[in-house]
This record gives sequence, structure tokens and C-alpha cells, in this order.
Amino acid sequence: MRITFLGTGSAMPTGERFQTGIVVAEDDRRLLIDCGSGVLHRLQQSGVGYENVSTVLLTHHHLDHVADLLPLMKARWLAGEDHLEIVGPQGTKSLVDDLLSVHDYMEGRLDLQLREVVAGEFSVAGFDVAAYETRHSLPCLAYRFGDLFTFSGDSEAFPGLANFADESAILAHDCSFPDDVDVSNHPTPETLGTALAGTDIGRVYLTHLYPHTDGRREEMLASIGDHYDGDVRFAEDLKTVTID
Repeated sequence: MRITFLGTGSAMPTGERFQTGIVVAEDDRRLLIDCGSGVLHRLQQSGVGYENVSTVLLTHHHLDHVADLLPLMKARWLAGEDHLEIVGPQGTKSLVDDLLSVHDYMEGRLDLQLREVVAGEFSVAGFDVAAYETRHSLPCLAYRFGDLFTFSGDSEAFPGLANFADESAILAHDCSFPDDVDVSNHPTPETLGTALAGTDIGRVYLTHLYPHTDGRREEMLASIGDHYDGDVRFAEDLKTVTID
């Protein structure tokens, strides 16, 4: 399995980090998780290509996770592709219907397949996925792909989510702010390290990074390390991780 980070930033993107998007690929299967602003460009820069992604799995509906959804539809239509499947939490169908009501010239341009999922197990784009409800300001789901990869989506750090990810080879986890920012709905390094303590995860990648984290990597890693002794690194846009 290959995990490609397209966007590791947040609602306040920097020139180096676009908004959230991750491609999960195995053999000829590809799945795009979230589609924030800049993800369409990153798909091309990564070599994956928007023509080769026919399924999008949304964690939730905040703008920094869906902003490039309609641009992706248009790009696929203009490239001659004829379908797109969009899967996500409850409300996903309404989200897409509302987007198309504003940009009605896109109505009928693609064969759109819309599916809503809840916490539990399901299949999408040939992958078997488990979903877990996170703690965020909108309904949000974390996703796990067997023992290989877990993505937290947006969430506070808490033991239930850490247990959901336990024994994953790779965990990509929201770590939006350093410890001195008073925040809810997202973790800081201390709360993340505390939640992960005692879990057995091959490697943790920190993502959904606000500009507040710039220049503060060492202190953030040290804060996590005060509670959790696993391998923790910062995710970077366009980085691909291969899991055997």
C-alpha cells in the first residue's frame, strides 16, 4: 500500500502546505481521502492525476476538506472521464446537491454515485475500511485500512481514537497546534502524546498543521515524547510512504 500526502495543512494553508488530501493506493486501486483547496493541483504534481482518481472518501464537510470537490468534478469531465463516486458521512448527498445547485452547468456532466456511511465497516474503491466517529465540531469519521493505515480525520485526541488506530503500521493524526494554543476540536502535542501512550503503532505522521506550528517541530515532538515513545514525524505535502 502507498500513502501519498497531497495536503498536510489546514484552513489556513501556507505556501508549503495545502489543505487536506491523501491518496491511498494499492495495485491499480486508488482512493482520495478528502479534497481540500489545492488537492487538485497536488494530484497532478504527485503523478497520480485527477483522471486516475474515481472515488473520494470524505471524513467530514468542513471547507478545508471539500473545497476542491467541485473543481475535481469539472477537471474529470473536461478530461473525458464520465463518473465519480463520493462517499462520506451523513449529509454528503446534500453537500454535493448544494454545490451543483450553485454551479448548475455541472449538472449531469458526470455519472455521480453518492453514498453515505456511518461508523462501522464497509468497502469502497476495492478497499475494506473501518470507520470510527471522532470528536470534532462537525460529524467526522476516522478511517482504518486493516493493519496498514489509519487516518484520524479532524479530531481531538482521545483514548478511543488511539485504540481504534492501535497496531496500525501508519497513523496520520491531526496535530493542528502547539501546546500554548488553547483549542478545542483539535489536539495539541501533549494531548496527542497522552492519548497515544501505550499503543503499538509503527509510525505516526502529524498532519492538519496550522501556521502556528511553523518553526516549532522540535518542541512539539518533545512534548509528544514526554508521553509516547513511538516513531513520530511530520507529514509533508507530496510525500509518499510505502507500507509492505
